[in-house]
Amino acid sequence: MIQILFVCLGNICRSPLAEGIFNQLVKGQHLSSYLLSDSAGTSDYHIGQQPDRRTILIGQKHNMPIRHVARQFIANDFEKFDYIIAMDQKNYQHIMSMRKNHSDYITKISLMRDFESNPADSRDVPDPYWSGEDGFQQVYDILYNSISNFIDHLKKEHQLS
Repeated sequence: MIQILFVCLGNICRSPLAEGIFNQLVKGQHLSSYLLSDSAGTSDYHIGQQPDRRTILIGQKHNMPIRHVARQFIANDFEKFDYIIAMDQKNYQHIMSMRKNHSDYITKISLMRDFESNPADSRDVPDPYWSGEDGFQQVYDILYNSISNFIDHLKKEHQLS
């Protein structure tokens, strides 16, 4: 089983949305027996909370259930997950700073937008927390594109069909 962890700041907006999109696409491609995902946040702001209501609403809009309880990224995640995907450069740097005793894990860590088909000027998936529903739709669109390409990458890398 190949395990993927999506990471943002609070684990209530971007990363649970990424997890939901990933799970939906994996299920649709009949890859659930090969790929498993989770999400986490680098901060402890929302541990134990449900995703932001707007994250849940955008999931419902796209017929995608979002079921997650926020948790914080921990050092053991380096060992558990094969891929760690950060939503932005700040969280990427935070993850990188935590790998003091895990220097060989650098190849596991990527930015989500590294997989985007038409890379934007920004390498960050914007945090929609302070925006309205339009911001969440924009994030959904970015994530959907990037995750579709990431799954294609996984299929090639691990010879999945």
